[in-house]
Amino acid sequence: MAAYLQWRRFVFFDKELVKEPLGNDGAAPAAAPAPASGPAASKFLCLPPGITVCDSGRGSLVFGDMEGQIWFLPRSLQPTGFQAYKLRVTHLYQLKQHNILASVGEDEEGINPLVKIWNLEKRDGGNPLCTRIFPAIPGTEPTVVSCLTVHENLNFMAIGFTDGSVTLNKGDITRDRHSKTQILHKGNYPVTGLAFRQAGKITHLFVVTTENVQSYIVSGKDYPHVELDTHGCGLRCSALSDPSQDLQFIVAGDECVYLYQPDERGPCFAFEGHKLIAHWFRGYLVIVSRDRKVSPKSEFTSRDSQSSDKQILNIYDLCNKFIAYSAVFEDVVDVLAEWGSLYVLTRDGRVHALQEKDTQTKLEMLFKKNLFEMAINLAKSQHLDSDGLAQIFMQYGDHLYSKGNHDGAVQQYIRTIGKLEPSYVIRKFLDAQRIHNLTAYLQTLHRQSLANADHTTLLLNCYTKLKDSSKLEEFIKTKSESEVHFDVETAIKVLRQAGYYSHALYLAENHAHHEWYLKIQLEDIKNYQEALRYIGKLPFEQAESNMKRYGKILMHHIPEQTTQLLKGLCTDYQPSLEGRGDREAPGCRANSEEFIPIFANNPRELKAFLEHMSEVQPDSPQGIYDTLLELRLQNWAHEKDPQVKEKLHAEAISLLKSGRFCDVFDKALVLCQMHDFQDGVLYLYEQGKLFQQIMHYHMQHEQYRQVIAVCERHGEQEPSLWEQALSYFARKEEDCKEYVAAVLKHIESKNLMPPLLVVQTLAHNSTATLSVIRDYLVQKLQKQSQQIAQDELRVRRYREETTRIRQEIQELKASPKIFQKTKCSICNSALELPSVHFLCGHSFHQHCFESYSESDADCPTCLPENRKVMDMIRAQEQKRDLHDQFQHQLKCSNDSFSVIADYFGRGVFNKLTLLTDPPTARLNASLEAGLQRDLLMHSRRGT
Repeated sequence: MAAYLQWRRFVFFDKELVKEPLGNDGAAPAAAPAPASGPAASKFLCLPPGITVCDSGRGSLVFGDMEGQIWFLPRSLQPTGFQAYKLRVTHLYQLKQHNILASVGEDEEGINPLVKIWNLEKRDGGNPLCTRIFPAIPGTEPTVVSCLTVHENLNFMAIGFTDGSVTLNKGDITRDRHSKTQILHKGNYPVTGLAFRQAGKITHLFVVTTENVQSYIVSGKDYPHVELDTHGCGLRCSALSDPSQDLQFIVAGDECVYLYQPDERGPCFAFEGHKLIAHWFRGYLVIVSRDRKVSPKSEFTSRDSQSSDKQILNIYDLCNKFIAYSAVFEDVVDVLAEWGSLYVLTRDGRVHALQEKDTQTKLEMLFKKNLFEMAINLAKSQHLDSDGLAQIFMQYGDHLYSKGNHDGAVQQYIRTIGKLEPSYVIRKFLDAQRIHNLTAYLQTLHRQSLANADHTTLLLNCYTKLKDSSKLEEFIKTKSESEVHFDVETAIKVLRQAGYYSHALYLAENHAHHEWYLKIQLEDIKNYQEALRYIGKLPFEQAESNMKRYGKILMHHIPEQTTQLLKGLCTDYQPSLEGRGDREAPGCRANSEEFIPIFANNPRELKAFLEHMSEVQPDSPQGIYDTLLELRLQNWAHEKDPQVKEKLHAEAISLLKSGRFCDVFDKALVLCQMHDFQDGVLYLYEQGKLFQQIMHYHMQHEQYRQVIAVCERHGEQEPSLWEQALSYFARKEEDCKEYVAAVLKHIESKNLMPPLLVVQTLAHNSTATLSVIRDYLVQKLQKQSQQIAQDELRVRRYREETTRIRQEIQELKASPKIFQKTKCSICNSALELPSVHFLCGHSFHQHCFESYSESDADCPTCLPENRKVMDMIRAQEQKRDLHDQFQHQLKCSNDSFSVIADYFGRGVFNKLTLLTDPPTARLNASLEAGLQRDLLMHSRRGT
């Protein structure tokens, strides 16, 4: 039993009198009842006189009066009503989920109450439609109706009477045909309260009298019931709670308020006072009671006989155990709930509105009184969001902190994690030097995975300041990665800075922070062997990246072991058996060229590494061979021992001849030139076909025989070498007759230079005399004389041939042609008729001609030669036409140069003789073409 005297009282509701609305002209609406007399009374709403019963729902307050009228007061506060009964209205029940109103009243004198069901959505002559009327008393014995309730599914309606009986209407209550009325309960005490409770498919009916409480199951057939208690209550002193109190039935007795489940009694609360009204409103229990000092009056006596007295209205929060509001009223008629507020009706016709304060206002009132626990419970019951709760926890924590209760404060701050900025809490406990409290907060922050790197740093610093190694190990040595609630990298940094190297190494190794593990081993502990061993057991990618990062340090301290690891990493890397994880697939190898900078100060190890790579992996990157060549050339250049130098020379030449420098010819050449490796330079010149450079090299070193040898070896590929050699020797002031003669001999044999140019070239040499070029000039003149004789002979032959052809043409035109051939020119058999004869003198059997000829008009024997001649003639004609077109465009164009450039681009001037021949030569050529054409035309088949 809870003693309400210990409950705190608050003012969580605002009280005000409901004012009467004004019409457009400032007067009260015509539909509203007239207010009480007096100037001040017109400001407040007054209900009609003679109200006997009240209810609310569906957006209206509903009243019944002694005149048989039912009034509806909507939110606009402009009441409307209609005549429901002839005499009076005694009971009303407005359904919350349907626009249905059930009423009990009297249409005639005597005890004969009638039940009417009204459909407020349908109208009948301007009034709500009455869908059903039936007498409330099932039998013939007259009795007074004491209470009424209707189930929201419209299938159950229960009526209680003063004689202790309860009738149950089962079926559609809005229709007579589908409803059945029966007596559910009989007793000796007046029924004071009824309530339906729906639990799944089971419907219970609570029945309370002045002496007991019972529960019926009305959804079945036999209507089993349970007597819950032997205490009852007066009229209007029972109610059904909402789901926040598990739909319990509330019975407000004079000593206590009891809560009931359908099968048992629940908790009770010792609220003293004679209870007049009990009502449930949005999680609150509203009770109107009279002080015990005032003698109680029977609820069943006439209201008019009661004198006005003071009554107390209390609003209880049963969950949070406080009184949300308490006030004194004069002669309360009823308490209604609608539009989110409570309305208290008093006997004088006034309506008092109780508006609940918003949650934030209520919380602020609790904060002012430092009732934080109650504020938290209230916020939870009001379903305040997590942000609002966090704000309360923060204020509660601040309050405890200001009181010096640091342990309690940190517990409240922990409840704000995820909402409140951690720095707000951390700053408080840093200032107060409360490391233990700060550690507790930071631990929770990490457990919820909401800590950042700074928080991890701070927590570890707390551990180290407290020298709590056990907590530190417990924090860092988690079983799996999923259980880690901190930033591992930050923890490693802090532990390293604090000198906890073993703990830092543990984290780095277990969480695969390889860089930090190696950094601690190499920079702090200086354990190079262990660092190299650790790299050797890493997967390929990690091993490669870490060797690039720390290879120089390792090479400086343990060069041999580091070189061995690099050899394996660049060929066929496999992690050591100590490594965690699967073995790498065969063939994983790093780019050996990227590790060359590691050997910057270790040439001996570099040479061993490069030679190993070139032998084991011939397809190594080009940088390996470039570096190896440079290294060998450096060694060769600095070596003093002739035998060793010769060996190094052979190694360098061998590497150059390996064919690995074809794509980087320039780089190899630069290396050889930098180290003055002449044999390599000449070899590369020759491989690159840089014959001019070879010649230039020998000329610089005045190696005359080598100059001639280069010309002899490569003169066929580059004839200009002989011209350069001649110019070179011509510029020499010393006696070079032997070499000049050799060069002239080759120039003369290949006809590489005009004689005049040769003479002009040798004229620069003061030692060169005519005797040097006498033989050359004599041979040249002799050849030219021979060529002139050959040309004259050819001209004479062409002229004789032309004369002969003209005579033949003339004979064909003027003289008859006698065919005297006796054999076929194809088969050499004797001619037989029919035969075919051509003017060229060839004769054929007709069947031989038809088999071998390509055209009826051409001689098969002469056709190949004639076709060549015709092609020549056609080409000459095309060139002649092209020449005429070119001359025409050249004369008409404004830009003659563009015309010439266009014809050059089309290759018209490739054969310069077509344009440089004199006009007479072109004329003779055209005449010869005309004669050849005439000869061919007359060599057609004779008829």
